[in-house]
Amino acid sequence: MSDCSDMSSFLSRCHSCRVESGCFVIYDRPNFIGNQYFLRRGEYSDYVSFGMNDSIRSCRLIPQHRGSFRMQIFERENFLGQSHELADDCDNIMDRYRMSDCQSCSVMDGHWLMYEQPHYRGRVVYLSPGEYRSIRELAHSGIRLSSVRRIMDYC
Repeated sequence: MSDCSDMSSFLSRCHSCRVESGCFVIYDRPNFIGNQYFLRRGEYSDYVSFGMNDSIRSCRLIPQHRGSFRMQIFERENFLGQSHELADDCDNIMDRYRMSDCQSCSVMDGHWLMYEQPHYRGRVVYLSPGEYRSIRELAHSGIRLSSVRRIMDYC
């Protein structure tokens, strides 16, 4: 029903889950770090089926958002390089904006998912309103973020 920074206080291991309402991001390490996976209503009977290495260690509830969506993406860390403002989904950042990479961003409104590959595939990074000087620090070193989607009708 809410965020849980360390599931080991409830379970020694968590290998499956059921989302009865809302949306969550689950992590394979405590304190909302490590690999991230977006879950909406449904049953997830095996953590391996969606790519987790060990088990579910922490989770974050994604709050409902009914307003506008706005974020500014930057080609380099620390808000440097080319920048573009987005208000809707983008299935391929590199093709649409001719950016070599997306390494930092500022989320002004809404909740977003950034994906490693174009067309919303691969590893994911959850972004709530705030400034992200280095998106790679949130995710995995060496990850290249290639598409972005608003979290709206999924929850």
